[in-house]
Amino acid sequence: MRTYSFLTVLLWSCMFHVIYMMPSQKRSNKHSRSERITGLSENGAKTLHRTKRGWMWNQFFLLEEYTGPDTQYVGKLHTDQDKGDGNLKYILTGDGAGSLFIIDENTGDIHAAKKLDREEKSLYVLRAKAIDRKTGRQVEPESEFIIKIHDINDNEPKFTKDMYTASIPEMSGVGTSVIQVTATDADDANYGNSAKVVYSILQGQPYFSVDPETGIIKTALPDMSRENREQYQVVIQAKDMGGQMGGLSGTTTVNITLTDVNDNPPRFPQSTYQFSSPESAPPGTPLGRIKANDPDVGENAEIEYNISNGDGSDMFDIVTDKDTQEGIITVKKHLDFENKMLYTLRVEATNTHPDPRFLQLGPFKDTALVKISVEDIDEAPVFSRSWYLIEVDEDTKEGSIIGQVVAQDPDITKNAIKYSVDRHTDLDRIFNIYSGNGSLFISKPLDREETPWHNITVIATEIDNPKQSSQIPVFIRILDINDHAPEFAKYYETFVCENAKAGQLIQTVSAVDKDEPPQGHKFFFELVPEFAVHPNFSIVDNKDNTAGIMTRRNGYSRSKMSTYLLPIIIFDNDYPIQSSTGTLTIRVCACDSQGNMQSCNAEALLLPAGLSTGALVAILLCIIILLLVVLFTALKRQRKKEPLIISKDDVRDNIVTYNDEGGGEEDTQAFDIGTLRNPEAREESKMRRDVIPEAIFQIRRTAPIWENIDVQDFIHRRLKENDLDPAAPPYDSLATYAYEGNDSIANSLSSLESLTTEGNQDYDYLSDWGPRFKKLADM
Repeated sequence: MRTYSFLTVLLWSCMFHVIYMMPSQKRSNKHSRSERITGLSENGAKTLHRTKRGWMWNQFFLLEEYTGPDTQYVGKLHTDQDKGDGNLKYILTGDGAGSLFIIDENTGDIHAAKKLDREEKSLYVLRAKAIDRKTGRQVEPESEFIIKIHDINDNEPKFTKDMYTASIPEMSGVGTSVIQVTATDADDANYGNSAKVVYSILQGQPYFSVDPETGIIKTALPDMSRENREQYQVVIQAKDMGGQMGGLSGTTTVNITLTDVNDNPPRFPQSTYQFSSPESAPPGTPLGRIKANDPDVGENAEIEYNISNGDGSDMFDIVTDKDTQEGIITVKKHLDFENKMLYTLRVEATNTHPDPRFLQLGPFKDTALVKISVEDIDEAPVFSRSWYLIEVDEDTKEGSIIGQVVAQDPDITKNAIKYSVDRHTDLDRIFNIYSGNGSLFISKPLDREETPWHNITVIATEIDNPKQSSQIPVFIRILDINDHAPEFAKYYETFVCENAKAGQLIQTVSAVDKDEPPQGHKFFFELVPEFAVHPNFSIVDNKDNTAGIMTRRNGYSRSKMSTYLLPIIIFDNDYPIQSSTGTLTIRVCACDSQGNMQSCNAEALLLPAGLSTGALVAILLCIIILLLVVLFTALKRQRKKEPLIISKDDVRDNIVTYNDEGGGEEDTQAFDIGTLRNPEAREESKMRRDVIPEAIFQIRRTAPIWENIDVQDFIHRRLKENDLDPAAPPYDSLATYAYEGNDSIANSLSSLESLTTEGNQDYDYLSDWGPRFKKLADM
């Protein structure tokens, strides 16, 4: 805003439009030699003063922002040399000469040609001189003077920011500093009050105030609550002229936010909460959520929940959801409707970050009552134990009861229960159970050595609700009974040297037993009663489950006896005592002087004593060469028998067709009908059908003709034999037997039977059959 006073402009014009050239005693023109009367006045009148000849200029003063209709008059230059005849010429040079400032060269009047702005340039330095027009001689030396622009209030105060943002904690005291705003004025601060700024608040009362001189904004009300109001907008005004009427002003906006402090405790919206849970809910199951309200925000609103007391503090738990600040009630232990149906909890909500400044407002926590009811459900039967261990002797008779499992319905109704064995755990059905009372009994004999443990599963099911069932593992340990006799630990290859001495140890034997007595194995060894006093060998029990076989005489002969059989009885020490007899085979061998075996074969004695090792090697090589020759010959003969089907890749069904025409009656080698008619044909005459026969034509022995043989039955028999023939090739074959039937009117026309008849046949009857058989009758 700009406010101009016409009266002020008028006063300034009257004051500064009269400019005098005042005499100076201290400054003079060094070039002047005589005294002159010089002067400068607004109307050109001469004022006589006694001074040294020369110029002496004071400052000119000019108002800025002149808006009159004419050019603004600055002042007048004049010298006493000017007679008014127009012989002198005034010249102006310096800042703005000719553009901003114009001089009348005849009169010396100076005018401002344009509106001036002090904020752009506050003073101008100019130089003036007067010259004679005729001679061009300078009648006065050049002198310098200053035009100073006087300030007017034409600039309003401006803030450093168009908008300020600030924050302050809520509940702050009165006079707490919020922020400082600053405004500047471009006018001259050294001249008048144009640049003197005063701050005031236009909007934001009564909550805030501003210092008029410093611009510091402060709180004006105590205990301002963020929960009631968080944002404030304050408008500050800066006015020059010391805030007086007519001064210019500027404004700015300050947005103030109240930040949160923990001045509010959490509060439950209700005093009692109700929840329910089925008794089958597993631990960790959430039942519900409760929330205490806290109007604070951020960490000031963080809440921690806990169960302070109540009869359900051991059965339930509460955890805090950090995202929603809710308390989640969960099941901590298994519930039982039949045991307790209602629980009561006292839940407490507490701020995790209390502010000590506001503790006097009261405890920053709240409590609520939570009631949880347990719902009854139909539960599966419950066994009296988590698992069962039953021990039974392996000789227990079938049908004997070995133990019992017990389960009951935990519900109030106490439904009846039936028991069964999970057959997936007892595939051999060794055990069974009475469905009514859960007694386990044996269905098959037991053998600890085969299976020492049986792990089965028993199922208990409610009769009225078969869906409700539970199962329990039953571990059955088979206890050992001494039902196995000990036996040799391994097969012993025992030998005795022919040059052995009496009392020499030739073998140490040990025993094993499938049974496992509690005190460990203890075995005893002795000879059978028939060999209690054996003339050749004896046995010594080492008392450590081993025994030594000793010789009883000097020297043994392979030629007389190459092998000895020594039966030994092995006893155990358990009840009942079990024993077995093991026979030890002892061979007589030839040994060197160190007792190392060299040979145990009796046949070696038959070899000539003079036969050397080289001779034996030569004989062996001859035998090998002979075998290679025989093998080569056999392979060569095998190559001659080429298969009928050459290609190995041809795996399709094949039909081998022989289209050879018979040779007639005279062909006695091609086919023998007697073989076909004779069901007792010899099998050795059969040839392989997958190789070329070595002899195609063979002389066949004529068999007697039996007229009473049924050819059709024989053909069926031959077909069956072909199906079962091991000499048949490994691919499909087709064997065809054509049977034309019995009792032909024309009888047989085949010449095959001619082989089986004696003498010439009479074919005259063919002439009686008509012209169709005439040619045949002639033949």
